[in-house]
Amino acid sequence: MRALPRLALCLLLPLLPAAPAAAQETREVGHVNTAITNLGLTRSHRVVVERFDDPEVRNVSCWISQARTGGFSGMLGVAEDPARFAITCTATGPVEIGAGARRGDRGEMVFETNTSLFFKETRVHRFVDEERNAVVYLAWSTRLVDGSPYNAVAVVPVR
Repeated sequence: MRALPRLALCLLLPLLPAAPAAAQETREVGHVNTAITNLGLTRSHRVVVERFDDPEVRNVSCWISQARTGGFSGMLGVAEDPARFAITCTATGPVEIGAGARRGDRGEMVFETNTSLFFKETRVHRFVDEERNAVVYLAWSTRLVDGSPYNAVAVVPVR
């Protein structure tokens, strides 16, 4: 009888929202429907805007917009979302880079979300450009398209 709860957990797991890599919380700010699917009986294709705060850089918030697939597969969490997104980040107060913020050319992942059931994610890495006194955020997809991932960048000056 224990197999039934385990099966239910396996079926419900893809329906849970993807958790960011770091301890920060994300918040859906809003969305727009881009195409109605199945005569409106299922979730429409849409673009979703989410906000997250950088856990190691005080007073910086980022907003990322991503396409989300609708229809039955989107409702069940098994659809593959397109690897298209945009990112912008801004200072919401005096920017303070924490001592735990990783420096160096590899940066540090501050956000991650699944965009398919298997193998495809959108990630945001933070880089500290000490020479120009700025924090750089690189959003990129783990899916390669023509040998290169989709990517976008946002920069926040430290004043």
